[in-house]
Amino acid sequence: MLGPRRHRSRRVLLALAAVVMAAASALFFTASSASAHGTATSPAARQYSCWERWGGDHVNPDMATEDPMCYQAFQTNPNTMWSWMSLLREGMAGQHEELIPDNQLCSGGNPEYTSLDVPGNWHTTPLANNFNLHYEDQARHGADYYWVYVTKQGYDATTDALDWADLERVVETGVYQPGESVDIPVSAPGRTGHHVVYVVWQASHFDQTFYSCSDVTFGG
Repeated sequence: MLGPRRHRSRRVLLALAAVVMAAASALFFTASSASAHGTATSPAARQYSCWERWGGDHVNPDMATEDPMCYQAFQTNPNTMWSWMSLLREGMAGQHEELIPDNQLCSGGNPEYTSLDVPGNWHTTPLANNFNLHYEDQARHGADYYWVYVTKQGYDATTDALDWADLERVVETGVYQPGESVDIPVSAPGRTGHHVVYVVWQASHFDQTFYSCSDVTFGG
């Protein structure tokens, strides 16, 4: 017959095992979710760019002065960066301009990603006016289409949150098959300085739409 102490020890061990199993399940779910979607990786979307530079060093206080826009994003919601591939909306039925308000384009109106809508000195990728955009479709969803927009000359990304009127749609692709590499030639003539490349990806597997803002510098 087990004594009181052995009963208590057994209960503690069972409780610890349950905690470990729950944590493992949560990690498995997170890892599975994390591999599920995608975003623009070249030029890098805001959340991917922050994760790429600071994901392994996100507690470094230097981020506040060296990269203040990423700092505010990490402070607002670190999951914005950890889930850089999951910025999506469901059931949009192609009504992107009707359903996403001005000043919320970079987050796609998704409340988990609102820090990406904040205007400021985001890290930029230097580009020629003719460039190649690479979109990472991690889960091989395929695409009904990609729409690529570039901000008009005169837009100031450091002070003005993105509106639909700030954008010019420069590319509308056709269908991409699941697993097909997504490399889209883009031409954005007549632009210099800090601009935003905005991408709408309509995934084929389900009515899920992904949105991304990539900060770029033309002609510098």
